[in-house]
Amino acid sequence: MSEFPADGPMKIGIAFHSTDVAMHPVEVAREAEARGFHSLYIPEHTHIPTSRRTPAPTGTPELGEEYKRSPDPYIALAAAAAVTEEILLGTGIGLPAQHDPITFAKELATLDWMSEGRFVFGIGYGWNHEEMENHGIDVKRRRAHVREVMLAMQALWTQDVAGYAGEFVRFEDSWQWPKPVQPGGPRVLIGGGAGPKLFAQIAEYAHGWMPIGGAGMAEQLATLRGLLEERGRDPRALHVVPMGVFPSDEKLRYYKESGVTECVLRIPSAARDEVMPVLDDYVQYLGRF
Repeated sequence: MSEFPADGPMKIGIAFHSTDVAMHPVEVAREAEARGFHSLYIPEHTHIPTSRRTPAPTGTPELGEEYKRSPDPYIALAAAAAVTEEILLGTGIGLPAQHDPITFAKELATLDWMSEGRFVFGIGYGWNHEEMENHGIDVKRRRAHVREVMLAMQALWTQDVAGYAGEFVRFEDSWQWPKPVQPGGPRVLIGGGAGPKLFAQIAEYAHGWMPIGGAGMAEQLATLRGLLEERGRDPRALHVVPMGVFPSDEKLRYYKESGVTECVLRIPSAARDEVMPVLDDYVQYLGRF
């Protein structure tokens, strides 16, 4: 696995819950790049079962309308890559367990190739139990499932001949091209709350963490960097990328001092006339931290 230097000033990116009735994600990418933002992230949901057995992640009684209308993020990011040159394009978050790993490995490698190495694969284990169950996922074992999907895809990305024999993923020795442009495959960021299971997976196969909340982050990062060192990896290369932040000087200063390398600010899932004033306002934070 390659390492990605994470030194230097804290980067500022944009998180946008794309939908078919909000500002077009290609336009958002173009406008974000024109203003100097480092990255654009959009989420993934294959579908949303109407059952609310799983509570909304926002803590609200009703699930936001945008969750029902999420486009395929990988196609959207490929379209955005065609009209941009420098901005990083990522998922915040993607759901690897909900895909066939062989097909998905090719899809993501092709996206990284077409974007000339600008794809960032932010992933999670999933919160919507019904959505996962519809894909045949054992919710209680979803972390182990995600791990195997990721290791199997990374084998296909990095080896001329790759096979995998696990509990959830199995395929014989195979060829698969194109390989990603990024050595070792796209940058992988895992989202979730601090804990030994999450940190173990980051240390094993990922390049960074998308933390939930900021309390106690400095101490948590010390633990995570220690795990990287135990595996012979450079802890200075760790990417720390909080997602969907509503910014203030105080908050961004805290993140920077805690070791955050890229802070991703939330813009509304709305039409252009509502998105653009927020995007323009966020320009003030570029280069200040």
